[in-house]
Amino acid sequence: MFLTLAAVVLAAGCNAAPTNSPAAMNSSTNSTMKFPFQLTEAEWRQRLTPEQYAILRQANTERAFTGKYWNTKELGIYRCAACGEILFKSDDKFDSGCGWPSFSEIAAQGKVIERDDFSYGMHRKEVVCANCGSHLGHVFDDGPGPKGLRYCINSASIDFGTDTNAPNWSAPDKK
Repeated sequence: MFLTLAAVVLAAGCNAAPTNSPAAMNSSTNSTMKFPFQLTEAEWRQRLTPEQYAILRQANTERAFTGKYWNTKELGIYRCAACGEILFKSDDKFDSGCGWPSFSEIAAQGKVIERDDFSYGMHRKEVVCANCGSHLGHVFDDGPGPKGLRYCINSASIDFGTDTNAPNWSAPDKK
């Protein structure tokens, strides 16, 4: 019982899901906003792996300490896995201990949209890509630096690269 409660508390503190599903919420930001990059749900399913679709389009989450970038330390940039928009820089990545990639800043103003998430009887701030409306994770006010922010992001919602001039997007390997 104690381990179950501890797991729920850990997940709630970082990135528990599902939240405001971009595909399913009638009153979500995604149903009232038009994003620059749009696809049909069928096109999203074709473009993304099943895990990416569940996270990016249905606002699910990966388990802590299982994503491919939670412990990445290389220099580079992190793009939205759905549309290729540059979202975060490795200079702003830090080890928060929560098991998901954590960033203290976004790459540039306007790259993400924050919206209220009241799932699981708590209030959090969900972050979605401002270019395509895909769910990325949550932002909390317990991070380092002058702003004190911690963007807690699913690895499956981002792609890492070292070339800032690379094309915005390439199809993921659907293994």
